[in-house]
Amino acid sequence: MPVMTNPLFFSRAGLDPSETQSIVDDALKDADDGELYLEYTQSEAFVFDDNRLKTASYDVTQGFGLRAVCDESTGYAHSSELSASALKRAGDAVQAVKTGYSGALAEGPARTNVKLYPDENPLGGMSFTEKTKLLEDINEYARRRDPRVRQVSCSLSGEWSAIEIMRPGGELIRDIRPLVRLGVSVTAGEGDRQESGSHGVGGREGYAQYITPDAWQGQVDEALRQALVNLEAIPAPAGEMEVVLGPGWTGVLLHEAVGHGLEGDFNRKQTSAFAGRLGERVAAPGVTVVDDGTLIGRRGSLSVDDEGVATARTVLIEDGILKGYMQDRMNARLMGTDPTGNGRRESFASQPMPRMTNTFMLAGDRAPEDILKTVKDGVYAVNFSGGQVDITSGKFVFNCTEAYRVKNGKVGAPLKNVALIGDGPSVLTRVSMIGDDFALDTGVGVCGKAGQSVPVGVGQPTIKIDALTVGGAAA
Repeated sequence: MPVMTNPLFFSRAGLDPSETQSIVDDALKDADDGELYLEYTQSEAFVFDDNRLKTASYDVTQGFGLRAVCDESTGYAHSSELSASALKRAGDAVQAVKTGYSGALAEGPARTNVKLYPDENPLGGMSFTEKTKLLEDINEYARRRDPRVRQVSCSLSGEWSAIEIMRPGGELIRDIRPLVRLGVSVTAGEGDRQESGSHGVGGREGYAQYITPDAWQGQVDEALRQALVNLEAIPAPAGEMEVVLGPGWTGVLLHEAVGHGLEGDFNRKQTSAFAGRLGERVAAPGVTVVDDGTLIGRRGSLSVDDEGVATARTVLIEDGILKGYMQDRMNARLMGTDPTGNGRRESFASQPMPRMTNTFMLAGDRAPEDILKTVKDGVYAVNFSGGQVDITSGKFVFNCTEAYRVKNGKVGAPLKNVALIGDGPSVLTRVSMIGDDFALDTGVGVCGKAGQSVPVGVGQPTIKIDALTVGGAAA
């Protein structure tokens, strides 16, 4: 696969910089904000399943999105054709939002020289043969590990994106973004029963650290461990009880139940359960929640967001008090605050909106084993498959892929079909103990909003929630 060594769209597409700048200047004249967003992405994906290579795909996409923002209205046009004529048509299209409007262009993003990930293209470091051989080795290793293994699926994917953001007046912001992921799923069975386990890793770097034998064998071992645990699982209880969440990936509950409700657009429109509550207590003392897009190499990190704003460490909740929201440029301007580097889009064909990057709860001072010892009758949830949340009410439902019964401080049998049901605004007020074992997820998170998906990170320490509804079998 060819590797693009020159990320400059003007030289690649034959665009004249002066002409392009003139088109942007004309399109955004009298607008409050806007930009030309250019993107070039190379991607690949391999899936090995049922003892054979099922999928091997390579793709190259490129295009632009031109946006004009007037008050809270947006004109947006995009195309995969990189040409002066396509840009002119886009410029004409976004004029509609400016009819009868005269604004003052907002000041552009502050410059940053921070670089959170390497420029090199991860797709060019391994041959096709090496990548397929890796997946074959994973499949064979997993099947040899235990006679109960019935199915193995593994995948390797990567992408490399070059983006440029042009604003009126000649401002140009560039970023080069790698992203890779390796995933393993194992199904084990005994008799008529079979259960699955999975594990994945990834980040904004090359494949190197994920493809050593020690690394991928550790992934297989973890996926198999989960599958074998689930083979022993018994039906879950039902009712309100104490719940302990393990560290790391369980932060996805925080992401869904609370994180989306702290995005600027929902709060500006007063549709979030957290709208208008800045300065109020929304969580128990000791609960501090942060969104941080500046963590080096993390899946949710960005040197600059998709509007050219440098990402930041934004404290959302501090010691239980609501301190701020995640903002893109438009919602920040309309709410009279500063953007936080959370303006994100799925691709050039999508408009930016406030989105999470890496969102997590900070550690406390309690040992995880001490937290579990305080549980008289409850559930210890270690892994989730995902969930759903209603932003307006904050109500959520999460399904556990690994959970255990806890009675009188002792962790007992694994449970199946565990669902956690509650609402974001109240669940954080019920956090009574926070562990000292903070961990981020392993780099597999994907967040959906308004039809757009973007990579994200989550994390938290072990925490105890005093009362949460558990859905399962009859009590």
